[in-house]
Amino acid sequence: MKINYIHQKEKTLKPFTTHTGIVATLNRANVDTDAIIPKQFLKSIQRSGFGPNAFFDWRYTSDGKPDAAFELHHPNFEGRSILVTRNNFGCGSSREHAVWALVQDGYRVIIAPWKEAKGSRLPAVADIFRINATKNGLLVIELSENQVSEIFELVQAHSGLEATVDLEKQQIAFHGITPKIFSFDIEAGAKKQLMEGLDDIAQTLQFESDITRFEQNYDPYGP
Repeated sequence: MKINYIHQKEKTLKPFTTHTGIVATLNRANVDTDAIIPKQFLKSIQRSGFGPNAFFDWRYTSDGKPDAAFELHHPNFEGRSILVTRNNFGCGSSREHAVWALVQDGYRVIIAPWKEAKGSRLPAVADIFRINATKNGLLVIELSENQVSEIFELVQAHSGLEATVDLEKQQIAFHGITPKIFSFDIEAGAKKQLMEGLDDIAQTLQFESDITRFEQNYDPYGP
């Protein structure tokens, strides 16, 4: 029995090594995936066209015009690609469309804080969101609440603040008058996947020769 593997990606993932971009802040905790991309936009699985609808219910008024009150519309955030937010980002349903919408809206990095509660560390983002982010080339950085609050202050104090993320060094440097550097942890497998620009299928295809060899030798009716 021979299985043919066809890997068609509409857009090849770009390896993530370093990234420099403008930092935007979303001062909201528990932003769920329905807020990131509402359910009416889940009909398509084409992985395209979701960007303009990211944060749709906050981004637009009832008549479909951009809502000037939405914090991500601040002029300082024009061209932003790094989003700093609060705890439990990407909670709710497991829809991968949420990550597609963020990536297509120009984001390469999400920064959120973990929390200490009763001696345990609560993750900065939902686990399934982190998995979906990694396989779509979106880096999630977890920092402490104090560190994230400090970043909010930096963004407020510096118009159009930029930062550079170095995934190999696991550092993010903010380019203010006095540069500020934060180090972050990341699971080794996720780091490798991002740095090599691999989605789940591409990772599997690294073992294509082993898979082929197994197929050639496998007897479904054998002992």
